[in-house]
Amino acid sequence: MEDRPRLYLAGSVGVERDGRFVPQRDLPGAQGRLVLAMLALERDRAVPVGELALELWGEDPPRAWEGALRALVSKVRSALAPVGMGDTEALVSAHGCYQLHLPARTWIDLEAATDAAHRAESALRAGNSEEANGWTLVAGSIARRPFLQGIDGQWTEQRRQDLQALRVRSLECRAQILIGKADHALAIRDLEEVLELEPFRETAYLLLMQAHAANGNRAEALRVYERCRKRLMEELGADPSPQIETQYLGILRTGIDPPS
Repeated sequence: MEDRPRLYLAGSVGVERDGRFVPQRDLPGAQGRLVLAMLALERDRAVPVGELALELWGEDPPRAWEGALRALVSKVRSALAPVGMGDTEALVSAHGCYQLHLPARTWIDLEAATDAAHRAESALRAGNSEEANGWTLVAGSIARRPFLQGIDGQWTEQRRQDLQALRVRSLECRAQILIGKADHALAIRDLEEVLELEPFRETAYLLLMQAHAANGNRAEALRVYERCRKRLMEELGADPSPQIETQYLGILRTGIDPPS
């Protein structure tokens, strides 16, 4: 029985199948990694050559860009040959488009991270904190890896933003688990990491206030509120959400979280 093919696109790019592995060094540079990643993640449609060229070279492609793209795709095919994905039936060229046909059940790390984040949040809502924690570790370990370093196109940047959003979701989910276990120091660390990535994320401020208050540090919880209020007002001209205001007033009154 064949092994399930695996594509690693975050961090070091590679393809694994049936005990054989194509490492990043065998692909034709950053552009080859982009072609593989873009065709793998967009495999449900044929990608026009102009779309690939725009991502590869921006608004100023080389004079003979179509030939350069054909040569690049040919090198990607050659690199994928050891894992049985290098023929013209796997990487198809037709009608001014390219499309990658992957074997059934192919595992791709970015898609696995998305699935893990969904599973973590669902398990947490169902009260299964141990299961949720396991999925947060899967999502977070993939989402924190760099994506296609050396490429700065619009498609690539959107994928980086998607990965960052998954990382934030996994950190917030794990922080909620840690607060429930009274592991407040680790929850605070994760939430501070979230706010480094997304300084205006109010759910992270809310959880951070809860973690400090539950840890007996009422003064720090109030400072988190003030930090949130100041940043929102100075940079967005907005007030904190009603949920944060309610949390703030509850801490002022009692030093503990108000009932939900």
